[in-house]
Amino acid sequence: MPKKLVIALASLLVLAGAGYGIYCLVACEEAPSGQLTLYGNVDIRQVRLAFNASGRVTSLPLQEGDRAQAGQLVAQLEDLRYQANEARARAQVAAQEQKVARLERGSRPEEIARARANLEEAQARLQDASKLYQRHKALAKTKSLPPQQLDNTTATYEAARAQVDAARQSLELAVKGPRVEDIAAAQAELRAAQAELELATKNLADTKLYAPSAGVVQARVLEPGDMASPERPVYTLALTSPVWVRAFVEEPDLGKIAPGMTAYVFTDSYPDKKYQGWVGYISPTAEFTPKRVQTTELRTKLVYRVKIVVCNPEGELRLGMPVTVTIGLDQAKNPEGRGQSQPCPEKAS
Repeated sequence: MPKKLVIALASLLVLAGAGYGIYCLVACEEAPSGQLTLYGNVDIRQVRLAFNASGRVTSLPLQEGDRAQAGQLVAQLEDLRYQANEARARAQVAAQEQKVARLERGSRPEEIARARANLEEAQARLQDASKLYQRHKALAKTKSLPPQQLDNTTATYEAARAQVDAARQSLELAVKGPRVEDIAAAQAELRAAQAELELATKNLADTKLYAPSAGVVQARVLEPGDMASPERPVYTLALTSPVWVRAFVEEPDLGKIAPGMTAYVFTDSYPDKKYQGWVGYISPTAEFTPKRVQTTELRTKLVYRVKIVVCNPEGELRLGMPVTVTIGLDQAKNPEGRGQSQPCPEKAS
């Protein structure tokens, strides 16, 4: 065999061995035993904040780039009309409450006593009318009384009897009190008034806009003096913690992970820091590997999209930042296959 050929073959063997060694070194570093490494990008969640009421904007304290805390007042509408509606509804509820209370308590003792006195008075008038009627009736039989006078006496007597019956019915009604149906109707009207008050109170509260969670104002769409409505966003708020990492897992590794498993995220900007997170979602459908994913495998392989929820208390993870995700494969899987929210530490370790 020629000497040059032997030297060439030996050089090829040396290069092949060195390349295999480098490959093993890199592979062992990137994919240690019992750990799955994924690659992806940070995907910030955004919220478009809008009023649940219509009106003129009076206050917008935040500018683009300002940080908002969860529950912070970030905008307010002119609320004079809403305050008036709430006050009117509150007065209607108070009036109806008094009406219901009056019906439920029934007749007062004074009302019953007055009805009894009216009955006694009617009975006394009936007694006088009855005596006069009996005398005139006897005189009429002897032709000593004109027929017209007897007719007048008879009418007076019948009227007195009717007044006694009316007074007796009034006394019975006063003793029994209001009807059950009247009380039920008044209570229904009270519930309707209370519902109107709740609606008016809610409309008044909707003139204030609060941040649903901590975040950074990306855009301020409206300005003080603009007309706002539920269809017009006021702010675009980027939620800073937790954030999403959009990564992709290859089909052979799909069965190794499940929602709820703890994950750690690494970035080139802060190579000495790791951010705690967990698997929040695994796509049920496959897709081709996007070109932006930085993997060492072929681009034509099918992958499944995975969302990793990451704690970002210091706001260091930004939209589009490329990251590396590691997931320990020795974790117990959630049998129900759902992501489990985990508490974020105050500072990333």
